[in-house]
Amino acid sequence: MNTTAPQQVTLTPRHKYRLLVGWAVAGLVSLLPTVVLAWLAAVSTERGGRCLMSGEQCSTIPGSALYAVFWLSVAAGLTALVRPRARWTYARLGAVLVQWGAQLTLGAMILSGA
Repeated sequence: MNTTAPQQVTLTPRHKYRLLVGWAVAGLVSLLPTVVLAWLAAVSTERGGRCLMSGEQCSTIPGSALYAVFWLSVAAGLTALVRPRARWTYARLGAVLVQWGAQLTLGAMILSGA
């Protein structure tokens, strides 16, 4: 019976860079589908249909807040992509976290306004 200790996986800076770039690209690619699906779900409710047809019971969330969170997600994703590879690893990680946080917040804001 061969009992060997599990090997520890270490991430090189190159692997970390690829991982962060992958998450940033995935966030940027999925941003518009997230918004479209959230709006479709919001409009398909009774309240959303009433807002769409007669303008009553509409969301109290201002449109400027939705646009601000949308552009924050885009800016954070692009920031994570353009930072130098060898340096700024933690800044890129922070940008990716802000990007995904803003994207999820945007979807929740759209859905809560329904």
